[in-house]
Amino acid sequence: MKYAGIIAIVAGCVLLASSAFTVHAEVRSSAERLKTGQIEAAKPKVAIANDAEAPYCTPKFKEVLARVIHACGLEGGAARRGCQPADVKTLASISDDDFNALFTPLKDRGGVVMFDDGSEKLDEDSKKMLEDLWLDRHGARYFFIVARASKTGTPDFNRSLSHKRANSALFHIGDKFKEPDLDKQVGLLWLGNEFAQLGQDYCQWNVSRKNKACTAEAINRSAFVSWVDCQL
Repeated sequence: MKYAGIIAIVAGCVLLASSAFTVHAEVRSSAERLKTGQIEAAKPKVAIANDAEAPYCTPKFKEVLARVIHACGLEGGAARRGCQPADVKTLASISDDDFNALFTPLKDRGGVVMFDDGSEKLDEDSKKMLEDLWLDRHGARYFFIVARASKTGTPDFNRSLSHKRANSALFHIGDKFKEPDLDKQVGLLWLGNEFAQLGQDYCQWNVSRKNKACTAEAINRSAFVSWVDCQL
């Protein structure tokens, strides 16, 4: 019993000495960092393609996607809702090439909602496309609506028109499906005519007006819509 008490006292002293040494080492390390001005920086996160994701979810694709999500209000608690051209170019730092890198791979996943010249009204084919694409979720987290306008008219007019087209698609989805967290799932981008005009090769996408001739001008007054299957 006597020896057990002595052993306990010795063990306590060893533990106390060890704690004191650790605290001293940490204080000395902190003092060195303050003295030299060196603060350990957090390592930047690197986008990595996951084998379980769609093939287009490359590190480059995910890098651009992350900038759009951050800039356009898809992060929890963000006050910003959507991106107009100035936001896309400055906050998301997206160039014409970035736009192509982000949306061209979605050809087989999304669709192109077509509008009449100068109009933001959805026809029945556009409504059906939106509904079908929304239901084709496959567990994806983000749904993008990227509206455009052709070169006809002033930049301000086309920016406003493309915003109305994006909202038409958003409001239809909201009215049809009554999703409670719609604002956390849908990313709105209205690009006006300030980004590079797209070519007729985009007519090879799934377009809403299959019985009408598809031209480059028609593509540039449309809204690209798609789920994005990448994890961030």
